[in-house]
Amino acid sequence: MRPLAPRLAVVLCYVFAALAFSWPLPLQLSTHLTGDPGGDTGVYVWNQWIFHQEFTTGHNPMATEKILSLSTPPVDLSQHNYTAFLNLLALPMVTPLGIITAFNLVFLITCVLNALAMYGLARYATTATRPEAWLTGLVFAWSPLMLARTTGHYSLVAAAALPAFVWCLMRADRTRSLRDAAMAGLCMAWAGLSDAYFGIYCVLIAILYLTAQVIRFSRTPNVRSRHWTWPLDLMIVCFGGLIAGLTLGHGGEFVLLGVPIRMRSLYTPVLILTILVTVRLGIWWRPQFKRSTFEPVPLKAVLVAALACAGPLSPVLYGLGSRVMEGRFVSPTIYWRSSPPGVDLLAFFTPNSQHPLVRWFAPDPLLTSPTHFVEYTAALSLVSLAIIAFACWRARYRPAGGWVLITVGFALLALGPFVQVAGYNTHVPGPWALLRYLPGFGLARMPTRFAIVASMGVAVILAGALAAIGSKWPQRRRLVVAIATILVIFELLPAPRTLYSAEVSPLYDQIANDTRDVRVLSLPFGVRDGTWETGNFRPRSLFNQTTHGKALIGGYLSRISQSRVTRMREEYPTLDALIALSEKPPIGPEVAATLRERSDRLMKLGNVGYVVIDSRFIPPDRANLVIETLKLRFAARDRHLTLYVPEADRDSPLFP
Repeated sequence: MRPLAPRLAVVLCYVFAALAFSWPLPLQLSTHLTGDPGGDTGVYVWNQWIFHQEFTTGHNPMATEKILSLSTPPVDLSQHNYTAFLNLLALPMVTPLGIITAFNLVFLITCVLNALAMYGLARYATTATRPEAWLTGLVFAWSPLMLARTTGHYSLVAAAALPAFVWCLMRADRTRSLRDAAMAGLCMAWAGLSDAYFGIYCVLIAILYLTAQVIRFSRTPNVRSRHWTWPLDLMIVCFGGLIAGLTLGHGGEFVLLGVPIRMRSLYTPVLILTILVTVRLGIWWRPQFKRSTFEPVPLKAVLVAALACAGPLSPVLYGLGSRVMEGRFVSPTIYWRSSPPGVDLLAFFTPNSQHPLVRWFAPDPLLTSPTHFVEYTAALSLVSLAIIAFACWRARYRPAGGWVLITVGFALLALGPFVQVAGYNTHVPGPWALLRYLPGFGLARMPTRFAIVASMGVAVILAGALAAIGSKWPQRRRLVVAIATILVIFELLPAPRTLYSAEVSPLYDQIANDTRDVRVLSLPFGVRDGTWETGNFRPRSLFNQTTHGKALIGGYLSRISQSRVTRMREEYPTLDALIALSEKPPIGPEVAATLRERSDRLMKLGNVGYVVIDSRFIPPDRANLVIETLKLRFAARDRHLTLYVPEADRDSPLFP
């Protein structure tokens, strides 16, 4: 039996690291968060709260009537970024500790799991010693790339399933045992329950891993130049000149063989030039593909892995199947030019923007552009990259081809459909430009998140690099690891972290004290999902719901069927008017007429007990119109929020 003390020391060291890298959060677990609760952070807190609410009341936690509560049937959460794994971790903590404390503890546990999974993969995939593998886990769990996600995208922080999946995949490949195949399937399910994108990433990782195992390629020796390649070279020069002309002249028009050709953008000519250059490089390199002696995976092992994956995912798969059968499955449209961009190429090599020294000299992107920061940060550990470069130079370290393929492949995918360099769109198409059109892969619509897998690959290569340096200079192995650890900790440490208050307005405490089953109408009103919005629903409303607990009429989810919203607007024209009123364009007289004629039906059938108006987003004239037509009576005010109750609701505890 392996000694327990060293493994326990690894866990404890990661726990201390989690506390240090989140400081001063451990002192404020019940009052603060690492992200703004008015944004995506509030939605992730709501995820854990609503899962607990539905589960403890005996309902299906994959559906809810707490949002979009005037539409039927209950809202299905199978396409929502629901973070079911994190919800399960929080389930036993919510009642005794409160939702904020539970959320923060789950966050810290997740960071430790990320490091431990990466540590295990490094130990299995390389010859790294325990300290070297420990440093690898630290680099993965608290890289600048991952740190940015801890300010809003908590599902992406729960990345432990990715190294765990690769670990089990490698074991299954080596042992060919059904147990290891089942473990790989369970890890894929774990990944899918952490973030839907991670399930897709596992499929891509498996494809790249098997490709690296089956096919070996190298340059054909003694390659002779081919004289017939001159037409290809001429075309490359011509298209290069055309692109230069378009760039300098901002447009182009010419005649080719009597055919007038007009070009107003660089997308098409750069695409053609990219294809020509790729073909020319292939002719010059003459890659030679060799099939290895890889043994086919037994069909029984594949079936066991598939069943092990499908079992834990069955509630989600059932919901998705129902959506497909009923025509409610939401699949975002993929456009060639206007799809979400990827990360900037130079973003991989920027310093840690949350380091105290960097924040001293440069603006903090978390404060100046938080949305861009959380989504488009891709910075890797520069110390780790330097160690890898040194190992390749002096220790003759050569990373395994499979890890190079996974790391470079996912980094290229993270660049998005068109490569950007220093903020300039080069119009050069990347692999994601084509992969996003394959069935299933297009659901991972944000290419920036592929960078997480690339950072995992860098961590494994780092473990191999440290092992190679240690083998080259064994007498200095401990010293090298110690120096590397100090440098990495200095580089990555973001303390003190920027924290956000989790305080909720006392108005919602007053609503929570009402024991009746009534609904809350928040203005501005609307419905929002990850790709479109109607009206102006504020995600903060979901966070506030974790305090008052009453059903909301509006809502926000990752994916919402537009047909559901259309039916709701048709059945309740008052809601359609409130959506128009919550948007910026001027409202017409029909909005006021609808509110006056139809508001009684909404208030009675909708069982609206409270109306909260946020003066930051509703001008006084529109607020007065709502108060008049919905027949509201003032109840309380807290800064920009005003609480009203219906005049006809004599049973309200807030009715004067």
